[in-house]
Amino acid sequence: MKKTNYTSVTEFIILGFFEFPDMQLVLFLVFLIIYLMSLTGNLLIIFTVCSDSHLHSPMFFFLINLSFLEICYVTVTVPKLLAVLIAQNKTISFMQCMIQMYLFLACTNAEFYLLTAMAYDRFVAICNPLRYTSIMNRKVCITLAIVSWMIGFQIPVPHVTLISQSSFCSSNEINHFFCDITVLMTLSCSGTSVIENINYIEGSLLVFTPFILTVISYVYIISAILKIHSVKGRQKTFSTCSSHLTVVLLFYGTSFGVYMRPKSDYSMDLNKLLTVVYITAIPLLNPLIYSLRNKELKGSLCKATRKAQNCFFS
Repeated sequence: MKKTNYTSVTEFIILGFFEFPDMQLVLFLVFLIIYLMSLTGNLLIIFTVCSDSHLHSPMFFFLINLSFLEICYVTVTVPKLLAVLIAQNKTISFMQCMIQMYLFLACTNAEFYLLTAMAYDRFVAICNPLRYTSIMNRKVCITLAIVSWMIGFQIPVPHVTLISQSSFCSSNEINHFFCDITVLMTLSCSGTSVIENINYIEGSLLVFTPFILTVISYVYIISAILKIHSVKGRQKTFSTCSSHLTVVLLFYGTSFGVYMRPKSDYSMDLNKLLTVVYITAIPLLNPLIYSLRNKELKGSLCKATRKAQNCFFS
């Protein structure tokens, strides 16, 4: 039986959006603006919530965690994409690739659980308002946040460990704009059945669990809202969770579109497009959604902006 000589890969080449050679500068400017706006928006939310004592509530505590997670999330992928687009620095070392893949998966999984914790917070606020402060106390909020981060950062460990031990014999070119696990699995010639089985098991148990819990929370929330007799009361109550629900629909919709499609429908071009929305648009839209749809946060942001303007121009 013939032995196959596997080449030890020390670096990968990220192709990025090589399909559009004449648009590299335009794409660079677009992603740079999106990245800076994402950072600014999420940092502004963190600063505003921390500086305004009126916003020191469980809902805004989780929002700070979400904003910080979005900053980590977009910073893991976009800066390298910018280097690929403008400096044509397409190489990434094997270790850097594994770290990028791990951090991306960790942030994604942590967001699933953090959004679930936020759904539980809204469930308690709407379905059990009299006991809200006693149930969602400081200890419970901190515990939910820590658990979300810990589970999120533990889930990718088996995937990254197995991928890092794989052999890559066909090519070291990643037809994507970051080290995506699905692309690396196609480049591996060591066999990926174990990783696929882990994906299936973890996806069923650890990813769908927060999704199901979030759905259950909103079933109870919507049921409680429908029991309110006045239209104004229903609208006011729904407005307290509309921002979170919008973010949930965006996040789950795009993430399922990227990773839950059947292999027969897999298209690299479509995958890139969906991932762009998934990685860049959501961290950009989250601050806008919360600031525009939440009156308390909107008011505090306006005050903070006016104070900054007065300090700057005085």
